Amino acid sequence: MAQKKPTTHRKTPPVGFWQQAWGRFTDWTVKHHFFKRLFIGFFALLILAVSSMYGIAQWYIHSNSNKPLVVGATFVPDYARYFGLDPKTTFSAIVNDLGVKNVRLVSYWDNIEPAQGSYNFDELDWQFKMAEDAGIKVSLALGLRQPRWPECHEPTWATKLLDKSWEQPLYDYMSAVVNRYKNSPALDSYQLENEFFLKAFGECHDFSRDRLVHEFNMVKALDPVHTLVVSMSNNAIGTPIGDPTPDEWSISVYKRVWDKTITKRYFEYPIPAWYYAFRAGFTKITRGHDSFIHELQTEPWTPDSFTGGITGTPLAEQDKSMNAEILTNRIQYAQATGMKTVYLWGVEWWYWRMTVKNDPSIWIAGRSKIQEINDHNQTILSKLSKK
Repeated sequence: MAQKKPTTHRKTPPVGFWQQAWGRFTDWTVKHHFFKRLFIGFFALLILAVSSMYGIAQWYIHSNSNKPLVVGATFVPDYARYFGLDPKTTFSAIVNDLGVKNVRLVSYWDNIEPAQGSYNFDELDWQFKMAEDAGIKVSLALGLRQPRWPECHEPTWATKLLDKSWEQPLYDYMSAVVNRYKNSPALDSYQLENEFFLKAFGECHDFSRDRLVHEFNMVKALDPVHTLVVSMSNNAIGTPIGDPTPDEWSISVYKRVWDKTITKRYFEYPIPAWYYAFRAGFTKITRGHDSFIHELQTEPWTPDSFTGGITGTPLAEQDKSMNAEILTNRIQYAQATGMKTVYLWGVEWWYWRMTVKNDPSIWIAGRSKIQEINDHNQTILSKLSKK
């Protein structure tokens, strides 16, 4: 007699098991579909944003394509002295040999008014005279914050004034500067308060927009003729908002720096030139005024570990951040932004490398590139004159 196979007993699913399983599956499907749609939507918006930015950049570049490119340089006598250079000799080489058409000069408060109520314009006077004799134009920095460390250049006596009592002496000094140079044939523009809202760099303590607006209105009242510039306060991001609205905006462009916080190595900002064209174009569309590069990095940004700063840094180390080839490429990068005025930053260092370190390669490369641009400008102007 055949033995009966034992019956296999299966556990009966609880009531509602399949409904719960189906519900979980449906929920997962819905969520999965949601995330998929979210990803596709984000990617589409990203493409649209980048395409729009690129379109604005190309419009801006094209709109400026037939305009000459003006190349200038920033000159700071104190920085020339830091390198052990004679400021007059250095400035003479810049205006008479380098081929720049514009210079940005500084009017440091602590240098001009070392004692309250007593102004000394001797150094700025000879700079203006040399610029006039050379037939080049001057963009004059004004205010408490001006190019080069520590950025804010108040005299010692002003730092001891309590509360806001230093503001009126500041306005008095600024008025004295404007009144002295507003009739100079070399004066082209003023730059008000260099990168005013940049809190992460420099030794500054006051970032009041009300003060900036007051200074703007004061300078315009004293000299309504010349261009008044306000700079954007970031190398890579942002667009100017709020008052004041100047005649032109200016932008800093830094590409290769020493990152002392995270990577401990040189870092090259992976920003295409057209991005700066977008910034200038977007500012022109939204604020109604053009932009230019007031500070193009053409000097090295090296580690802080070398005693004496740049002067104590080996030339081979300096060359990792800036050399003749990088310099040429940097100026070409500025050309590709479409902005038609560019001020080179660090030409005092070029001159030091040539005269003190017997390395003229950087000066020669810069001068050659400037001459090439000037020659191209003549071609553009010649074509325009024939129309």
